[in-house]
Amino acid sequence: MISKLFRKMVATQIISSMTVMLCMLIDSIMIGRYLGVDSMTAYGFSTPVVLVFAAISSMISAGIQVRCGKTMGAGDETGTNKCYSTSAAVTLLIAAVGVAGVLIFISPLCTLIGAGEDIPGNTVFGLTKDYLRGFIIGAPAFMFAQIMVPYMQMSGSRMRLVAAVIVMSISDIAFDFLNVFVLKWGTFGMGLASSLSYYIAVIIGLGYFVKKSCVFRFKFSFISMRTFSTIMKAGVPTLINQVSLVLLALTLNKLLNATAGHTAVAAYSAISTLGNICYSFSSGIASVALTLSSMLYIDSDKPSLQKLVKIMTFYSVVICGAVTAIVLIFASPMLAVFTEDPDVQVMASTGMRLFILSLIPCALNTSFKNYYQGVDHSRLTQIISILQNFALTALSAFVLSKLFGVTGIWFGFLCGEVLTLLVIAAVVMIRSRRFVFSAEAFSMLPEKFGAADEECREFMIAGESDIVPASKDAEQFCLNRGLSGRTSRLIALTTEELAYNIVRHGFSKDSYSHMIEIRIIVQDQKPTLRIRDNCIDFDPMKYLKLHKDDDPTAHIGLRMIMKMVKDANYVNLMGMNCLTLTL
Repeated sequence: MISKLFRKMVATQIISSMTVMLCMLIDSIMIGRYLGVDSMTAYGFSTPVVLVFAAISSMISAGIQVRCGKTMGAGDETGTNKCYSTSAAVTLLIAAVGVAGVLIFISPLCTLIGAGEDIPGNTVFGLTKDYLRGFIIGAPAFMFAQIMVPYMQMSGSRMRLVAAVIVMSISDIAFDFLNVFVLKWGTFGMGLASSLSYYIAVIIGLGYFVKKSCVFRFKFSFISMRTFSTIMKAGVPTLINQVSLVLLALTLNKLLNATAGHTAVAAYSAISTLGNICYSFSSGIASVALTLSSMLYIDSDKPSLQKLVKIMTFYSVVICGAVTAIVLIFASPMLAVFTEDPDVQVMASTGMRLFILSLIPCALNTSFKNYYQGVDHSRLTQIISILQNFALTALSAFVLSKLFGVTGIWFGFLCGEVLTLLVIAAVVMIRSRRFVFSAEAFSMLPEKFGAADEECREFMIAGESDIVPASKDAEQFCLNRGLSGRTSRLIALTTEELAYNIVRHGFSKDSYSHMIEIRIIVQDQKPTLRIRDNCIDFDPMKYLKLHKDDDPTAHIGLRMIMKMVKDANYVNLMGMNCLTLTL
């Protein structure tokens, strides 16, 4: 079930991770092809400002994934809506403050990020200023688009996410062409084109949040400073990650400018833009790891967490390995679309081939980092962020630049990622007190976390023929755990009844393949039954409540089960029904 859910989520998450990067890619291509090297350099200098807004929205987004993943996993509807209401209000407030700050202090800001002073002959300063003015108009939509993604993922609205990204990309291309060939507003028009595209994406996404079926409800009374604090605390590792990226961009811009001038900065602008699209694959995998690890951690599901480590590692290597191979082969034609300047093209092609070698270790580092964030290893997550995205990469680039010039700077990305991966492995070895490479060791779970292997039993049901054998196995497992014959039969009958209901009423509702995952846990003679399925939404408690006045003999099996359980909790997570019964 976890493997299938991961596959289902990862494609959508990769696409949604490109929400920001696609507009940056399109702008970079249009600027490089039609506005010249100075405009490309100005765009490169503007990148840290864009990353600051991305850092804040990514922090809130990650906090939502951790906090909301846990409240939804626990069936806490009020906590979920507090998270939703607070995050929406805070994001809009921060965006408004950010817009005002950039517009008021735009000239000293341009100098700070490397564009120089506002003096005659420094065309790069004016071009940088113009791009920031165009971009900042869309900052509220830019940030709000980021926080919509986890909510839409958790609610299962993946196709709307894909639609929003596709329409946003088409709009940005259309607006860019309109700016270049009709309006001719220069770098200001390019920034404005992205802004308008972000607003279009947000409008499409908001279509879900105003529907009656939306699982989230905004209320001013739900806005809470305590919830805000919890979201921000959960998102701190991601903020540190993004701040590290901003510092790295500033450091490398200055290092490249000092080493090879504006040509190197323009080349880095093209490399980082195309590289960010490639990084969308690693960040998409890692984002799914964060959401699932948060959900599984609150459920104390140790086997699934260990399985998640295997799955995210496998996809990091396979998907990012394929992307690496493609870029190594086609780097030159890919980068040729950014600029017609031959010097920039040659430098960028060499740099891109060295840069892309870091993608696989980057995907592994980012996946582990997000996974550790989801299982409450915040300090380790912060350390990985600083080492990966600033300290080791910047240090490697600085040292290697002294030996190999600009080529050494490009090679610094691979060195930084590999060194970070070695640090993670060293931490795991120290904690395990042995030299081991296993999902169990890298999952970094406490020794007494969750149920022991002998305390739980798991069954996968793909059709009616699997139900009776699973029911008999469940009864025997309960007897082996010391439960009475009556209780063991009750659990077996409950398993059988619920499984038949799901297969008969859920499997046939559409043409997709479905699966039921049943897990029985017996700890201290206390049995718990957890059932997950990927069928259409169905809350049995709500259903019985709505039909309480119907014929009492209708749905009698479901009614009897709900009367016999001590506690029942239902939640729909990422399009998956999750029912937990305490008998």
